[in-house]
Amino acid sequence: MDIQKSIRMAVESGKIEFGTRSGLMCALRGDAKMILIASNCPKPVRDEIINAAKKSGVSIKSVEFTSMELGSVCGKPYPISILAIMDAGNSEILKDSAPSPETA
Repeated sequence: MDIQKSIRMAVESGKIEFGTRSGLMCALRGDAKMILIASNCPKPVRDEIINAAKKSGVSIKSVEFTSMELGSVCGKPYPISILAIMDAGNSEILKDSAPSPETA
């Protein structure tokens, strides 16, 4: 699976929230099906998101992209550290992902 293509497709056809505050709220409420974390996300933010996701059973995935690269993949002109996926739309990003906050 091409992760870039899957992320882009999810952004274009699904329901996505961008940013640390939105991602944290989605994780706390259990609204998200998956949360993507950029490779250079600050450790305190990363830990807070992972803990919230564990409590609500939301899947977490670290991506190899920096926040600038993740923003570019999403078609945004700004950095994105956290991407919460509520609905993947036509993307297959959720297909081979099991809840695994420990791998984030």
